[in-house]
Amino acid sequence: MHVFEVLSDPVRRRILELIGPGEMASGEVVEAIGAEFGITQAAVSQHLKVLRENGFARVRADAQRRLYSVDAAGLQAVDAWIGQFRSFWEPKLDALATEIARGKRERRNAPMTKRPGKRA
Repeated sequence: MHVFEVLSDPVRRRILELIGPGEMASGEVVEAIGAEFGITQAAVSQHLKVLRENGFARVRADAQRRLYSVDAAGLQAVDAWIGQFRSFWEPKLDALATEIARGKRERRNAPMTKRPGKRA
């Protein structure tokens, strides 16, 4: 399955958002996704399987629990694909950052009487 096919499903994207901050037990994932999307435990398990098999999630056993976390490998594949387009927006973002810094510097160096919203 292509990485964007994996990410095209809103349930799988939501699962990644849930497990992104740190490990989460499969039962907690099932509970959250079931409540949000109204799907069964079996359906959530299938989504977790797709994420695991495609390098987006990893699982480890902790006694009887299964703890899921994000696997960076899948996200690195997405980043690599997107990387070929970075040259289109990075110069524009750099220029924007320069203009923001210039505006802040000009406001900081302006006389107190000319600063909007400030009293002299």
